[in-house]
Amino acid sequence: MPSSIIAIVGRPNVGKSTLFNRILGVREAIVHNLPGVTRDRKYAEAEWAGKQFTIVDTGGFVPDSSDVFERAIREQAQIAIEEADVVVFVVDAVAGVVGLDREIARVLRKSQKPIYLVANKVDSAKREIDAQEFHELGLGAPMAVSALAGRQIGDFLDVITSTFGKNGEEDAGAKPLRLAIIGKPNVGKSSLVNALLGKKRQVVTEIPGTTRDPVDSILRYNKEEFILIDTAGLKKKRRTTESLEFFSALRTLRSIERSDVAIVLFDAKRGLDAQDLHIVETTLERRRSCLIAVNKWDLVDKETDTARSYELFIKQKVGLYDHIPILFISALTKQRIYKVIERAKKIHEEQSKRIETSALNDALLPHIDRNPPKSSSPKEIKIKYITQVRTNPPTFAFFCKEPHLVQESYKRYLTNKIREQFGFEGVPLTLVFKAK
Repeated sequence: MPSSIIAIVGRPNVGKSTLFNRILGVREAIVHNLPGVTRDRKYAEAEWAGKQFTIVDTGGFVPDSSDVFERAIREQAQIAIEEADVVVFVVDAVAGVVGLDREIARVLRKSQKPIYLVANKVDSAKREIDAQEFHELGLGAPMAVSALAGRQIGDFLDVITSTFGKNGEEDAGAKPLRLAIIGKPNVGKSSLVNALLGKKRQVVTEIPGTTRDPVDSILRYNKEEFILIDTAGLKKKRRTTESLEFFSALRTLRSIERSDVAIVLFDAKRGLDAQDLHIVETTLERRRSCLIAVNKWDLVDKETDTARSYELFIKQKVGLYDHIPILFISALTKQRIYKVIERAKKIHEEQSKRIETSALNDALLPHIDRNPPKSSSPKEIKIKYITQVRTNPPTFAFFCKEPHLVQESYKRYLTNKIREQFGFEGVPLTLVFKAK
């Protein structure tokens, strides 16, 4: 199930980053009593009561400021509001209602998004009366919390996640396969979508997205329907580069969450950089399967084994993710573009398959006996039993003594052995270790 997005907004210095950190349980954002410290937009994955969501921390929202920096923050906050499923509006209960709070409330009422008003810095029951004046903002009853002390945070999370679905295994065959076309700007995402939806392949219809989603298209190919999630609608406007990158990152994040398989486009002429690899890493961190399509291959001067050399180069760069299949395509000439669909379908079949428990144990236990896990303590780790507990993404449970002592290097060893025996090309695998 795609995780929902929660955006935290408010004027400067009301405790947005402190609330962000409190929800995550770690000190992610910089917290300081000077306004404007949160310059870069932060987003992270969080979970509450079995419900996962993405939480976005924004800088202080100053609606009508002409200051260049504050204008950039405002644009990013507006982007976060547009992309979010839920908006948390943080105010300062100690300072009371100020003019800027009223201006932000006016903007939020126009967004037509679920808005939760949070009066921060209410450190005790005696201070709860301070939150009542925020009723005048017209956003409902304020929730009185203290992000710094953690007061009433659990109740707050219960309320804002009440409409979110719990994480669980989806029915793989219930809907058309959803394919997200992602990548850096100008790698050819629009060109690939347009080529796939050309006149030779019948387009059944278009699904209008909501204000926060790009327009999806239904592609009929070989008597099957596929939903293409196009993230290519990003055009440079008169925004700062920082705002543009934030918008791109957040839109890509949502598209990954909504997909069954992500198609990550690289530009054959530009080569690889850290942003390409970050997109791949982000996809797999969110437990989404993917493939890499190297676009504009028609522009590359061909020599003997050029494709093979480039593939080895990419696999070396992606390191631990060398199980991802790589295709070389041209959206312009339509070279091998339908192989992308065929391979994505195969990857989805891989992530939906379930391995019999007997087959898993017969295949893996001999390798474990020959190369047992090393322990950093005198206690011995002994793996007794393995079973697959879910699909989409595949998750394998290893029942053993001292599961907390299993090292990351050994987990990678077991992951590689599963891939050697059972495939799962392009599919992230999750290994969990439990006491027998």
